[in-house]
Amino acid sequence: MPQLDHSATVARIVTEHPVAARVFQKHGIDYCCHGNVTVPEACLEGRLDPEALFAELQAALAADDARPEENPRALSTAALIARIIDRHHGYLRQALPYIAPIMAKVAKVHGPRNANLQHLHDAFRDLASSLGPHLDEEEEVLFPALMARQPDARLVEREVERMYEDHLAVGDLLARIRAFTGGFTTPEWGCSTYRVLMGELDALEADILRHVHLENHVLAPRFGALATRAA
Repeated sequence: MPQLDHSATVARIVTEHPVAARVFQKHGIDYCCHGNVTVPEACLEGRLDPEALFAELQAALAADDARPEENPRALSTAALIARIIDRHHGYLRQALPYIAPIMAKVAKVHGPRNANLQHLHDAFRDLASSLGPHLDEEEEVLFPALMARQPDARLVEREVERMYEDHLAVGDLLARIRAFTGGFTTPEWGCSTYRVLMGELDALEADILRHVHLENHVLAPRFGALATRAA
């Protein structure tokens, strides 16, 4: 069974052990845009017990040991980008328009009882409106630049920097959505539609976090030398 390196950053742990993403998401730990911290450092903000979290991570690794996931670092750049587009961009293009009317219905029906639902609706609309252009920019500009036979260093630097900035904004919106939903919990009085919405938002956050992690910590580092050369 694989053993965790207790000195590794949370981003590195997820890169080496993808199943760890579920544990970090459960505890609201951002392993994407703010993943360059160790587990004890990440625990400070959430007032978590590092040893308990390490034990939970180790248990997740043990349970997943029989069905290891393919290491994304072993993929070629073209194959990694294809995975990002097929699995994550494809998911978002289906999930966002599916969730939108459910969100609107819950906010309208239950908004008078829970004021956070209107704030949640606003945050979700901001997320959806920002992600559409972001996906297009990656597919039409960033990814072709990365796969060029001779990548343009300045173009790559500019587009990777834009990607990082977009990801930070998305991370902030995800944090707001998680806060407004109390960690995607359905109140006792919540209807089945409310419960469906919480499940969809939980799944949405999980997929976006994995998506951003792959781009920030697996794809972009392959082109660090180009960015340095362009500086």
